[in-house]
Amino acid sequence: MNRQRVLILCTGNSARSQMAEGLLRHDAGNRFEVFSAGVSPSQVRAEAIAAMQELGIDISGQRSKSVEEFAGQKFDYVITVCDNANEHCPIFPGTTQRVHWSFEDPAAVVGDEAKRLAVFCRVRDDIRKRLRTLGG
Repeated sequence: MNRQRVLILCTGNSARSQMAEGLLRHDAGNRFEVFSAGVSPSQVRAEAIAAMQELGIDISGQRSKSVEEFAGQKFDYVITVCDNANEHCPIFPGTTQRVHWSFEDPAAVVGDEAKRLAVFCRVRDDIRKRLRTLGG
């Protein structure tokens, strides 16, 4: 089976794109080969890991990567999950289908741990709904 390659881009590759990578890998089974990266990579947020653990999905082994690591590779889909990544997304060769979904940045939320985690979980659920529309 020839799996479709998907690259999910965000600014820091710390929350939205990391959760999307974990969700798509978990939900789609073997349909996709999934990667995530950032235009300015940082590190995977603890809140993103915690939000995913609520669903029984472990992303603690994922790392924040630069989009540069994927330069020149072919992807069936390149999905940007924030406006900044959409503006700075490099051109990928071949017949790559660009998809842009703008999600709230949960890392920007100020408040106590419970409030921040609630926003991460809401954004995670929004991302999951959108991912379920990918590839028909």
